[in-house]
Amino acid sequence: MQGKTDRNGPASERMPDEDRLQLVRQLFAAFAAGDRSTVESIIAEDFTFSTPLDVGLDRAGYFERCWPGAGNGQDVEFVRLLECGDEVIGTYEHRKPDATTGRNTEIFAFEGRRISRVEVYFGWAS
Repeated sequence: MQGKTDRNGPASERMPDEDRLQLVRQLFAAFAAGDRSTVESIIAEDFTFSTPLDVGLDRAGYFERCWPGAGNGQDVEFVRLLECGDEVIGTYEHRKPDATTGRNTEIFAFEGRRISRVEVYFGWAS
């Protein structure tokens, strides 16, 4: 059916759910590897990033504030990764190279085939 739309926009622009989950996994892997070009290809031009410490960073602000932590081989294990409407919700436990661990939840919003917004909610750290 040509021109079919649903609450998530035109069907032709909607990314399959499993592709969204894979894109989130790819974003984490690229960050851990310090692969900025892959991250740039995954996030939208009007990307926003928020944590309790930094609310509403734009794309440039994300790279300025967060990118210095990339490429340290962070190990992430997803506890849950599920699609809900136009969002993916991921809770993960992470281990840094210095052996500290933590648990966070992030919400990833999509616009077409790119991540348009990330909201980070901090959990525990040790």
